[in-house]
Parts: sequence; structure tokens; C-alpha cells
Amino acid sequence: MMLLKTYKMAYKVVIIPDAKQDIKEAAKWYNERQKNLGKRFINSISKEITIIRNNPFLYEIRYQDVRIALAEMFPYLIHFSIYNELIVIKAVYHTSRNSDLWLQKD
Repeated sequence: MMLLKTYKMAYKVVIIPDAKQDIKEAAKWYNERQKNLGKRFINSISKEITIIRNNPFLYEIRYQDVRIALAEMFPYLIHFSIYNELIVIKAVYHTSRNSDLWLQKD
């Protein structure tokens, strides 16, 4: 019986400034509602980014070259693309927002 070897590729993750601002604004909003809720939000986003880093192909392409991951416990979508060994986080948007808005920034 032949065993298949699996090789884990080490992806580098880059979060563009606009996506960092998305995270910062959402965390601020959550902290204004409840103490430490913003911190829980950031932890949720970080956890999902770790999952994306480890296996970005778990997520299907939604439009153009952009894949979307849903944050755990918060209604936020992480929009990202894969370029060789680089994952670029392009936006972190609330599920009620129009995903096309950030495309207009390009």
C-alpha cells in the first residue's frame, strides 16, 4: 500500500491598511457596547486568519479572485486573495454591508 505524503505550505499573511482599519473600527464599536467585547472580536478575527493561513483553499472563490471566511461568533466576513505563498486580507466587513464597496477603493 502506498502512503501519500502531505506537505504543508507556509503562507505569509498580509493585512492591507484598509482591512486593519475595518478591524479597528469594528473592535471600537464592540468595546463601546460592552467592555472587552472588542478584544473578543479581534481574537475571533485572529483565530479565523490562523485557519486561513493553514488552509486557505478551504474557502471557495466568491468573486474575482477573492475568497471569504466567516468569523466565529461575529457577523463579519474576511475577504482575502491568495498569491503564490502570500495571503492578502483585503477587507473585514459586516455581513450586512455590500461587499462590492471595498472593490471601488482599488
